[in-house]
Amino acid sequence: MSECTHDCSTCGEACASRQPESFRKELNPKSRVRKVIAVVSGKGGVGKSLVTSLMASEMQRRGYRCAVLDADITGPSIPKSFGIHQHAYGTDEYLLPVNTHSGIQVMSINLILQNETEPVVWRGPVIAGAVTQFWTDVLWTDVDYMFVDMPPGTGDVPLTVFQSLPVDGIVIVTTPQDLVGMIVEKAVNMAEMMKIPVLGIVENMSYYKCPDCGREHSIFGESKVEKLAEQYGIPHFAKLPIDPVISTMVDAGEVESVSGEYIAGLMDNIEKEI
Repeated sequence: MSECTHDCSTCGEACASRQPESFRKELNPKSRVRKVIAVVSGKGGVGKSLVTSLMASEMQRRGYRCAVLDADITGPSIPKSFGIHQHAYGTDEYLLPVNTHSGIQVMSINLILQNETEPVVWRGPVIAGAVTQFWTDVLWTDVDYMFVDMPPGTGDVPLTVFQSLPVDGIVIVTTPQDLVGMIVEKAVNMAEMMKIPVLGIVENMSYYKCPDCGREHSIFGESKVEKLAEQYGIPHFAKLPIDPVISTMVDAGEVESVSGEYIAGLMDNIEKEI
């Protein structure tokens, strides 16, 4: 092992002197973001974008100024959830986010592509660089809570976000299947490695409530979120149902009109703790 020069930018070693702050990227001087929450999962298709959108919408309703940074470069769905189809514009100094109907500031790769259905065929480092630029080059105006919609897994982009942004905590999204125990553990372990607290876990597609009899049915198996929360020491959790109304509203770009009742308790605790 070579002698430490204390210049972390030229060093690939994992040493005690190398701190996460070494990789932190500065905001645009005119931007201000107070709290950053990353929404993660170890696999795709569990509903991270839905949870991200619901959390931002709920906190916006509570009077906070919120933003969503869509870090899922190859599979962006945040703009569609909010009904955003226009392009973001910029100046020589910064890129301007697009505001939703309620005023949530949004930046996504779909807002700067010529065509929103155009595929992003980039390698990992380029994708990670784009996410970093969404943090450094966008004018985020007086944001109280920024929610980062992460791509699945523990690869380049999650690592870039955790190292480059001052993430205050993460929320893990999961589903009731047996497989997710391992997936949650991977997300928890990565958070521990990066020294970022896990604020809560959301189980999506947790149950279906029959509109006729009112009974709840576990379509994908019995809920495991309480057991997982206890097993991994996650302080708070929430359950989202399988609800065609929610799906229809999201598809129509009206996620801001979806009730926040299912995640209200989780957001209460996050509001108190960070």
